[in-house]
Amino acid sequence: MGVLRAVAKGFGAVALVSTIMVANDIYHQRRSKLHTIDSLVRQYVINKLISLIGNRMRNRLENDTKNCRAVQDEILLARIKEASGLVYGQDFNFADVTDREEFRRKHPLMRYNDVKPYIERVAAGEHGILTPDRPIILGVTSGTSGKSSIIPMTKGQSLAFFTQGVSVLYNAMYNAYPQTNNLQKILKFFYTPKSRLSAGGIPVGPNSSSPKSTKGLLPLYTTPLAGYDIMTEPEALYIHLLFGLMDRNLGMIEANFASLVHTAFVELERKWPSLVKDIECGRISPSLQIDDDVRKCLDQMIKPDPARAAELREEFEKGFEGIAKRIWPHLNVVAAVDSGPFQMYGKLLDECYTKDIPTYSALYAATEGLIGVNIWPKSEKRRYLLAPRSMFYEFIPVDKIFEDQPQTLFIDQVTKGSSYELVITNAGGLYRFRFGDVVKVVDFYNQCPVIELKYRKGQYLNVRGEKTSEDILYKALTETVDGWEGVSLVDYSCAESPLLEKQDTDDNSFPRYIVFVELANERDVKAPVHLDDKQKLQLDENLRQQSFVYNSFREKGSIAPAVVHIVRRGSFKRLKRFSLKTRSVSVNQFKVPRVMRRPEAAKFLFNNIEL
Repeated sequence: MGVLRAVAKGFGAVALVSTIMVANDIYHQRRSKLHTIDSLVRQYVINKLISLIGNRMRNRLENDTKNCRAVQDEILLARIKEASGLVYGQDFNFADVTDREEFRRKHPLMRYNDVKPYIERVAAGEHGILTPDRPIILGVTSGTSGKSSIIPMTKGQSLAFFTQGVSVLYNAMYNAYPQTNNLQKILKFFYTPKSRLSAGGIPVGPNSSSPKSTKGLLPLYTTPLAGYDIMTEPEALYIHLLFGLMDRNLGMIEANFASLVHTAFVELERKWPSLVKDIECGRISPSLQIDDDVRKCLDQMIKPDPARAAELREEFEKGFEGIAKRIWPHLNVVAAVDSGPFQMYGKLLDECYTKDIPTYSALYAATEGLIGVNIWPKSEKRRYLLAPRSMFYEFIPVDKIFEDQPQTLFIDQVTKGSSYELVITNAGGLYRFRFGDVVKVVDFYNQCPVIELKYRKGQYLNVRGEKTSEDILYKALTETVDGWEGVSLVDYSCAESPLLEKQDTDDNSFPRYIVFVELANERDVKAPVHLDDKQKLQLDENLRQQSFVYNSFREKGSIAPAVVHIVRRGSFKRLKRFSLKTRSVSVNQFKVPRVMRRPEAAKFLFNNIEL
């Protein structure tokens, strides 16, 4: 008994010392004002676990990049073997595939319509079709370059996304910005999407991770659980902002895309008087249209804070340039994708609202799964290291992407400086799948390619076979707007003239680009913007300089000069609302199409031209 008492005392002493050390560690970290004791301890534990997993997964990634081909071969053959007994694997004779060359030779490149019949069988509830396990969700794609698709996602994919993606990005962020590894909360702009069940009972909807589905992570966020029960964006955004503003010690702002963060700050500029009043009075605005049960839950979490309200009011009245750092003096980073089609929003944030706060564009991912991780948070270039265990990659040289079955390259065969369409084989039942992203290999990390996202294959202008990418269009447009004195770019989109033949009544019979631009008048924000014909034609000149191919068609006269239409203030905000009502896509996924493929969307902007 004496020995047992001694052991018990020893364990007790160790537990006491550990508790004191944890308490001391917590005491010396910056903490959110919104924390309870319970949520404080839970965030502390979460941070430690993420750090532990992140260190381990980063070391694994490091080793994988040194043996890239071997890792790729390993995951390909494992997936082929796993699927060999499934309907899809039997249809494509997976049992006979022994290496990557044979896989490439025997299995054709696939587009969504090719695999759609199998996905429809999965959605109907059939088992053993594409994956051994029943999918946890049928993810709806954003449909930026056409119609939305549904893509199976398994539990294993979801876990891999966290271990190979999220934990690695936190490891990179903690190393680059050590101050982020503390007990400050995150203002996360997320909007709970509406979902439905397929005929087979599988949830159908966006597969973005929701705080509601990962309740264990709620201590990280300023918005309470009840806030994620609000299904309408304006009301949900108001609540996100309200609870974020209450926390002077906010540490991070997070969203899928920089466009969501930009929208939030634009709304903050409009709604700040009401938000400040709510903080001063300790209530939710009576005018906010939310369910009574949600309002009751949220009201219980707010107490009057006249001092914080006065501080906010003083800063808002000074204007909104650099506002994020002024109202959240300990804000460390904005975590949101600002590469590819979102670089414009990143630029707008950096020039105004989030000036002097770094943006970390951490992940390159899609409904199909994790593709790459940015392990260089401080780099101004948005580069992503391909995740070699997430998918098996093939690459179609950019000059071959319009062929039906071009020869692909493997991960060890690509070259620095070249652009490719990505082809993926994932864990969700997609094999040699062309999902449409065009990337550029900008470097290698050990043996693994480092890439930049250039554009979606469907997001190019092509009236005469010239194939002008959205990247070229954006460069020409920003150069043009920089030359227009007194205005700044708010948003833009464009269409090929045949899409608008009934609205565009110009007598010119040759096809052309129609570019819709929303501009801000820097001298008088409420005044409309007017440009003369010479200013508008400058875009066509800059496009000709940016693209040799476009210029050659212009010289021959087979493409007419690009037309610029200035649309009314708020047109793109209204376009977003219109798109969300008419398509099955969530707020978190929405991307302004830089090249419009839907006539109704192009017509919507045409009807908003500034007269």
